Amino acid sequence: MSAGDWPGVRLAAVADLHVRPAVAGRFRPHFSGLAGAADLLLLAGDLTNAGTERDARLLCDELADLPVPGVAVLGNHDYDDGLGDRLTEMLTGLGITVLDGSVAYWQVRGVRVGVAGVMGGGGGFPGGEQAGYPDADRHGERLRRGPVDAARLRGALDGMDGEVRIALMHFAPTTGTLVGERTEIYPGLGCHELGAVVDEAGVDLVVHGHAHAGTERGSTAAGYPVRNVAHPVLGRPYAIYQLDDGQVRDIG
Repeated sequence: MSAGDWPGVRLAAVADLHVRPAVAGRFRPHFSGLAGAADLLLLAGDLTNAGTERDARLLCDELADLPVPGVAVLGNHDYDDGLGDRLTEMLTGLGITVLDGSVAYWQVRGVRVGVAGVMGGGGGFPGGEQAGYPDADRHGERLRRGPVDAARLRGALDGMDGEVRIALMHFAPTTGTLVGERTEIYPGLGCHELGAVVDEAGVDLVVHGHAHAGTERGSTAAGYPVRNVAHPVLGRPYAIYQLDDGQVRDIG
């Protein structure tokens, strides 16, 4: 199917919900209203505030009975309590696909939509400072794994055969969507190798979170569109992007 034949694929996307008792119940009404508004919900990590069993159960309450398919990657805070596998199991039990160096596909009005996902990690960007990040000691391993997950993303994208190609990650692949953050913490917010892999493979859209003070819209070095969907950046329950004619339109 050529780009001009696409009927339009609508993607709802959000990250950094940081679900905890203080925000319990805030998101469910919005997710319940996705029917007819989007074809797929992308969740780009840090879905829980501290990765605890309690946070995970509250998150599942927010995401139960989604009216559209959901696909997620976990973020660094989802591993804070060592229960990342448990959270993955709970989300999978709700019918949400959790990606970790893997690809999943959905048929949307005759279009095969492929999503490749990794958490990603830190690593920094050429020409930038290479030190300084809040809680660096606690998150050290995660903040250094950008190049590792970039290699895993390359494997996932290389095997993808969808007509619409989405890369879903938690950490940023470009500095464009980090604008607004302090430059000295860029190394902990993303990794240029993630963007380099995207540029090699080609995608229709990259979705990430993690940078709470960043910018929603950006692009990779080769011009592939990137969206930072961290909830504090969006200022709304989720963004909705429509992909058609080879273009990304921000519609909600």
